[in-house]
Amino acid sequence: MDGDLYDDGGHPTQDGGFDTVGSIATNVEDGFTMVAVGDLLFARPVTKGYHPGFADVLGIFHEADVTFGNLETNILDVRSKGCPQAEYGGAYCISAPELGPDLKAMGFNMVSRANNHTLDWGREGMQETSRALDENGIIHAGAGENLAQAGAARFLETSRGRVALVSFAATFCPMARACDPAGEAPGRPGLNALRLIKNIVVPREMLEQLKRIGEVLPGFKPAGQDPNRVVLEEATYKTGDHAGYSFEADPRDVAGILRNVRRGKQFSDFCIVTNHGHEPGEWSQEPPDYEQSFARRLIDAGADAYVVHGPHLLRGIEIYKGRPIFYSLGNFFCQDLRTPVGADMFDEYSKDPRVHTDAEVTVDEVAKGYPTAEGLVGPQSDAIYYESVVSVSRFEQNQLVELRLYPIELGRSKRFANRGVPRLAPATQAVTILERLQKLSKPFGTQIAIENGVGLIRLRPSSER
Repeated sequence: MDGDLYDDGGHPTQDGGFDTVGSIATNVEDGFTMVAVGDLLFARPVTKGYHPGFADVLGIFHEADVTFGNLETNILDVRSKGCPQAEYGGAYCISAPELGPDLKAMGFNMVSRANNHTLDWGREGMQETSRALDENGIIHAGAGENLAQAGAARFLETSRGRVALVSFAATFCPMARACDPAGEAPGRPGLNALRLIKNIVVPREMLEQLKRIGEVLPGFKPAGQDPNRVVLEEATYKTGDHAGYSFEADPRDVAGILRNVRRGKQFSDFCIVTNHGHEPGEWSQEPPDYEQSFARRLIDAGADAYVVHGPHLLRGIEIYKGRPIFYSLGNFFCQDLRTPVGADMFDEYSKDPRVHTDAEVTVDEVAKGYPTAEGLVGPQSDAIYYESVVSVSRFEQNQLVELRLYPIELGRSKRFANRGVPRLAPATQAVTILERLQKLSKPFGTQIAIENGVGLIRLRPSSER
């Protein structure tokens, strides 16, 4: 048989149609609609609050079969559960217990859990978050009591078909990675991880200089016999035409993820796969170099949509075999007001919890006066981190026929306590957001039209081409 029709596990891909167990073909009713957004960074309920324009955003969700977002927080009452984790993941993301019902009221029915904040509040925080979601009928994937649970597909029943969700994270704290039992050692709770080897790419002459530096350092060991690579102080350097970063995915994690995607599709009609990854950095509007080929392998294994979140800004969109690939959907919520934040975060910003408040940890009130958008500190204070889209994918004949992109803005100019809740972007800002997305998607061969302030990607089912 033609080897190109099979994935790494020896099972036919979507091109081949069937595997040895059952079909991995998509099987939803016409009109199946998936709404997907990026990171849900919010700390307190919003559906009953005063947030002008938010209801208009939620109106987009009404006819969707699936409404997905990445839950980048923990839902718990810290007075009785959890404590700040020893590993500091950049912030201690925590939300009030009322967020479970709030997510349900908004219309979310599927969320990913694998991200660099999964264990911000320890195992108890992870478990309490699972309980809050379960009690409100929200399907979640990507975290569990061991790797088998964290990596497994979770399923949502809809009137147009059964939907699977497989979630993993490329950006995470090392001890947050879930493990299976080994011998007498029990499994470790945590998230479904995709480990990456990061290479720093430098010109040849710089690599030779690094070799010479290494040779004078105690304990230096050349990187095997590879003349194009140097490992120095746990950093790996290799030669290339342009300086930058290159990533290699761990083949063991890749194999496990592909298997879970294949299994998820075998037991469902539609499969969503999501990745939380900051690589190559939150400054980059382009995905890391490993991701396009990996995204395509996921779709070949049965994924119907691949959604990336984590960079907190928009990246391009690709359509591959009639399936959407979102290289980052940015933020849907970005509430900066979090409490409590944990002692390590005070240390990170050189603050004293006996003097400063939780809010003053993330706002440079000394330099800027009263907390405003300009008072934010850190790498995510620019306007592009407060601009995103709500994506609405509609399928006919089991193929994507229309993708609508509704630009949103998260109130960056609002008072600190009110910032971070989305509304539909005003006309001029909406066009600016969509034009940026057009530019970012062009390298993937994706054309986005702009009609009445909404981005549109239209395709025809393959049978009509």
